[in-house]
Formats: sequence, structure tokens, C-alpha cells
Amino acid sequence: MRHRTHIRDHDTEAALFGRRVLVAMVIVVAAFVALMSNMYHLQVIEHNELQTRSNDNRIKLLPLAPNRGLIYDRNGVLLAENTPVYSLDVTPEEIDDLENTLSELQQLLDFPDTAIKRFYRNLKNQRRFNNVPLLDDINEEQLAIFAAQQHKYPGVSIEARLIRNYPHKELLTHAVGYVAKINRNDVNRLRDSGELANYAASRTIGKLGIEKYYEKDLHGEVGYQSVEVNNRGRAVRTLSIEAPEPGQDIVLELDLELQRKAAELLGQQRGSIILMDTTTGGILAMASTPSYDPNWFVNGISVKQYQSLLNSTQSPLLNRATQGAYPPASTIKAQIGLLGLEDGTITEETRIWDPGWFEIKGVDRRYRDWLAWGHGWVDIEKAITESCDTFYYDLALKLGVDKISSFMGKFGFGEKTGIDIHEEVSALMPSRGWKRARFGQPWYAGETLSVGIGQSYWTATPMQLAVATAMVANKGEHLVPRLLRGKMQDGVFEQALITQREPLTLSDSDYWDAVKKGMRNVNMAPKGTARRAFADAPYSSAGKTGTAQVKSLGQEEEYNAEDIAERYRDNAMYVGYAPADKPRVTVVIAIENSLGGGGSIAAPVARKMLDLWHSRFNNEKKQQVEIDADH
Repeated sequence: MRHRTHIRDHDTEAALFGRRVLVAMVIVVAAFVALMSNMYHLQVIEHNELQTRSNDNRIKLLPLAPNRGLIYDRNGVLLAENTPVYSLDVTPEEIDDLENTLSELQQLLDFPDTAIKRFYRNLKNQRRFNNVPLLDDINEEQLAIFAAQQHKYPGVSIEARLIRNYPHKELLTHAVGYVAKINRNDVNRLRDSGELANYAASRTIGKLGIEKYYEKDLHGEVGYQSVEVNNRGRAVRTLSIEAPEPGQDIVLELDLELQRKAAELLGQQRGSIILMDTTTGGILAMASTPSYDPNWFVNGISVKQYQSLLNSTQSPLLNRATQGAYPPASTIKAQIGLLGLEDGTITEETRIWDPGWFEIKGVDRRYRDWLAWGHGWVDIEKAITESCDTFYYDLALKLGVDKISSFMGKFGFGEKTGIDIHEEVSALMPSRGWKRARFGQPWYAGETLSVGIGQSYWTATPMQLAVATAMVANKGEHLVPRLLRGKMQDGVFEQALITQREPLTLSDSDYWDAVKKGMRNVNMAPKGTARRAFADAPYSSAGKTGTAQVKSLGQEEEYNAEDIAERYRDNAMYVGYAPADKPRVTVVIAIENSLGGGGSIAAPVARKMLDLWHSRFNNEKKQQVEIDADH
């Protein structure tokens, strides 16, 4: 068979090859251009963003908690401090048998099962290479025992940190307050206010009193350390540190010695004592008993401890100085007298006859005076001096409850005083409209008589009484009470500003002198209801006693404190100021369910408080307390 001979066309093949080479070059060039374009986009256009993302994978910012600001009294005595403690921390990643290790530690250090349960709860929110606290605060014995055996427990370590400590314990709880662990409600509140990031490394937050009110100042600003991490998120080295800014130190108006004296005088009694600077509104002492140890809350109070506080019949959680709502009783007779003078219902010469009781025409009931045989002829001065109820029954009936309620509102009754703690109530200043809205009932004339002597629905806190009494002492000047004396700013003490509300102006300033004379006589005149308590005092003073009924008595029923249940006994009250002519300090005493009245129980307590104040403050010149910046 013959084979066909093919003739090669070299020109055609060369042209085909050339076209193929050209296409290949175009493809290569296009691919190179695309590659270079993409590299330009990554290296130039998106350089900053990609570098940041890369650093985020390699570098992390770890928050650093700031040191909390310290709290001092007016003399530089430390009231709230930061003390070092040791915690037992566990790194789960470094432990082969975590359950067995925890069991051995429990036998070694003798701690409750609740600590292990809390550890496992915390572990759920942590990575296994992070330290998780097992015991927040180990004692010296536990520390020594573990230190000797630490080599047997890899992955378990002792860590030092600072926690809040209150060296004076229950003495200042209701004023200074306390910090406690941040809970879910705190997190939600901080998130809503945009402050959550500042608490990234903090374990506690102010929960009560000054600690809560000045939380922003005391907490400080969070710091950060920049660390390099591996692909598992473990820090391998520190790159830089931005130190946290510590919280501000603050100084309170409180005088620790006066506070200690107030608590000592109250003892086991339920009640409150307030001492306020009449010239500034500064609170020198604010005691409420019973109290409790705020240190219980710092690391987490046990359920048993909290239930004991919550269910106690003594109500230790209640700040009686600002939340205790008591009938003010006769302590408000100076203010009611001012209303009578200002309204023109009475004058300084107006007199009524007091047979020991008062009757409303057409009503078959007698409203008794505390003095069964009466005070005879009584004017405004004598009515205050001897605390004549009959005079005020008559005056209140003529004034009417609406005028009384409106005028007493100008003294701050029925509203918060504005003191710099959140734990305060408005108490109640009743009126005709309030009763109809609250009970759907009309107001009765007999209720007006009771309001005229500080009873019925009227309640007031001791802090409200302090403000109202200071207004009488200062002839209408309305000071807002405050615990803060000043703050330390960059090592320099900054005095807190004196805050005032609208003053009460009367048509005749002599009205102030009239009631102040009566209050002076309460302490210094032969028939004053507090004369025995203030006999031979080395200073002049003025005041007003009060005995507040807790349980109403029948028409013919006689009151005998020893024959009735303790919870139904009268409250002993006293308000006053010193010196009488140039007032510098206001005192308020409220003692619940006492075995005596304001003159026999509360007034002697006030005398002892003023004696201590006189010895500490009488010869002092007003100075700005300077705290060493190193503190």
C-alpha cells in the first residue's frame, strides 16, 4: 500500500505559533497586572485596616483596675481604706485532674462546698488558661498551710490584690456605706449610661451611702496593658502599659469622735442622732442604730447573714436618720407658732386659758394636754417653753390644715432634704387633698388638732427636723445638709460648696426672735421642759422637746410605758441648737419606744452631744482640713 505524502506549510505553522504566544503573553500580562493591582489594594489602600485586624489577632488590650479613692473624716482619720488581701486562684489548663485537686485543697484548707460551686460558676465564663479565684480572701493560717504545700499543686497560686475595708465597721455604715460585687443590675445600668468599659477590670461598685453617691469620683479611670498573644489567646509578653487613674480621695464633714459618742449614747436603743453645722449644713455626726458591719458585703455576704439583717425586727438596714419617718410631735411647735404670727392668727401678746384640755364646739371629746391640770394663761413664748398642747390645739384649729401643710412645706417637710446619699425618704406632710386622694375620706377637725402638735398622719425624718430647726436658728436661711467636706484633686484639697434653697422670709423678722426666745427658755428657764438636762451648761442653747405617740389612747385611757408592749411606747424626741445667740450647731435626737419623753430621755442625750461638740469645736478657728497628698 502506498502512503500519502504530506507537505508541511511552515508559514502557516509559524503564524499559528505566533498567535498562540501572543495570547499567552496577554494572559500572563493580565494576570500579572491583576496580581499587582490586588497587591497594591492590599498593601496600600487597605494597609491600615488589615494591619489593625492583624494586630487584633496578635495584640490584645487587658484592662487594669484603678485604686479606689480613700474616705477621711474632717480631721484626716481614715474611714474607708484599701487593704491587701490574698486570694487562692486556679488555672484549669495546668491541672490534669481538676475535680480531685479541688477536693484535696478543700481538705487541706477547710473551706465550704459553696466555694467550689462558686468556682465552677465562674469557670463557665472564663478560658481555661485564665486564673479563676477559688477563695477570695484567705486568712493567715490558710496562707501558711498552702505555702508549705504549694509545690504539690501546679496551676494553683496565691494572688495579692486590694479590697475595700471599713476599719470602724458598723459605726459609719449608714453614712459611708459600702461597696459590693458588681451584679447583673449594675452591668445593665453601667451599659445604659455608657460607663461599662470603665469597669472592665473592677470587681466592686458603691452600693450604699457616700460610696454610692460619689462612685464616679471614688472609682477612678480604668487603665490598659497591651500584650502579645499566641494563636490560643494566651499572653506571651507585655508590649506597653497605660496606668489606671486612681479615684479621688474625699473628706467628709463627719467627726469620728462625735460619731462614736452618738453611737455610744444610743447603745442598744433604736434611734438616730444628728449633729449639723448650722453655718454650712455640714453633717458632723449621723448615727442610726442598730447598724451592721459593711465589710460583710465587700466579698459577698452569705445568705444566712443577709437573711439575719433582712428579717430582724430591729431593722438594722434602715437608715433612721434619713429613712426613719416619725411623728415630729412637739419639736415643730416653733414652726407652727411662726405660722400663727405670720398669718396674724395670733400676736406675741395673745393668751389663752389652759385648763389641761381642749374641746371643739359640738364635739363630745376632750383633747388632753400633757399636763393634766393645765398651764393656766399661755402665750406663744410660754407655749413653746412649757410645750403647752392646748395652746396649739386652739391655734391649729384657727389656722386649718391647709395653711399648716403649705407653710410647713417651706421648711422642707414632705420632701427630701437633698443630703448627698441616695437613701432618703420624703416622709409625709398631710393635707386635706392628700387624705381624700389616699383614703377617699374628708378631713376632720380633730385631725387638725393632732397635726397642730405634730401627730396624726404627719411624719418627718430626723434629717428634715435638723434642716427645719436650723432654719429657725438662722432666721429662714435654708441650708442643704451635706456629708462631703471636699475632695483631693491632684494633691490639692477642694472645699465643697455650701448649697442653699430659697429662704423663708417673714413679714416681720421679730417673729423669729419670739419663737427663738421660747426655744431658749426650753433649755434655760425654770419651767423649760429641758431645763434639768441643760442645767449649768458652759454654753447657751435653745431647743424643743417632743414625745411622739406611737399608739393612740382612748378618751379615758392613761399612758404607762411600763404596762404596754415595748413597740407601742412613745418616741422621745429633741431638737435644738447652740449657742443660743449665734448658732453654730444643730442637734436632733430621736429614740424609739423609750421609757420616758423628750425632756427626760432625749434632752440628756443632746446635752452630752453638745458638751463634746463644745469641747472639740468651741475654741477652734474654721480651717480647711488638709490631707497629705501621699495618702
